[in-house]
Amino acid sequence: MPGFLHTYRTEIAIAVAIIALLVAVSLFVPAALSSGNLRNIIQAAAPLIIMSLGAFLVVLTGGIDLSVGSVFSLTGMVTALAMANGADGFTASLAGLSVGLVFGAINGFLVTVVRLAPFVVTLITYAIAGSLAFIVTNGRSMPIGAPDFWLLNSGELIPGIANHLLYCIVLMLALEVILRKVVIGRWFYAVGSSAGAARLLGIPVLRVTFLAYVASGLLASFAGLVTVSYILNAEATAGASLMLQAIAAVVIGGASLAGGTGSAIGAVLGALMITCIQNGVNLIGVNSFWQGSVTGIAILLAVLIDRFGNTRRN
Repeated sequence: MPGFLHTYRTEIAIAVAIIALLVAVSLFVPAALSSGNLRNIIQAAAPLIIMSLGAFLVVLTGGIDLSVGSVFSLTGMVTALAMANGADGFTASLAGLSVGLVFGAINGFLVTVVRLAPFVVTLITYAIAGSLAFIVTNGRSMPIGAPDFWLLNSGELIPGIANHLLYCIVLMLALEVILRKVVIGRWFYAVGSSAGAARLLGIPVLRVTFLAYVASGLLASFAGLVTVSYILNAEATAGASLMLQAIAAVVIGGASLAGGTGSAIGAVLGALMITCIQNGVNLIGVNSFWQGSVTGIAILLAVLIDRFGNTRRN
């Protein structure tokens, strides 16, 4: 237990902060702690959690993925368009996931083989995917045609646990176990800490980095599928703000943008923190335009805490 507390001290602090935030909001709006509102928070947070786990892998290797929001949007549009042309829900979902696979592979290739800067590469694919999201349907919103597609989000593979919650739990635990207990997981930390040293140790740095970008793209697409399954409609601008939120969740969760630190649990808690802030602002009745400012302050505090912690360790 002491070892666990030491390893996850940052995550425990974030969890306590989330609870404190909910309690503080409940002083103004008692319904903040109701089961209904907590379910709403989880439902709203699920796509961001899934996307943040992918973004975390890239940040862990010392990179950044700015394309996830556009990939999210394009996935929804491609999925809806496939259904409009007669595809069933499963086939349309595969078409949607292929968006993340293709863009993730392009990002990984340009970063690892062509050796372009991750910021530049993913800014380019962010613009391209965002543009394509408008082009494929001429900017129109698209309804989801498959009648049972809502089950992807709100069905229950395990009775009593909605699928969107199940996805978050399984992905978080699987990724955390891989990163902590499996050799390839430790490679991600090694690459982010020092790619040069990792290469000298025989770690396949390029393959690990490429895998991180592919995983980020796939999880962004999966988050898009979960969202359109819930609202049963696809919008070309659906992921416009999610790119910044995903990176913010990773930073708030304790990961360093320099790479080599953080955890999947922290990324999930960071996404929950952002969603709780948005939920609290809405419940209290504060102008929604302040959400970005409050989230920005939370990111600043997380970065300052990380910098202070690194200074003390050094």
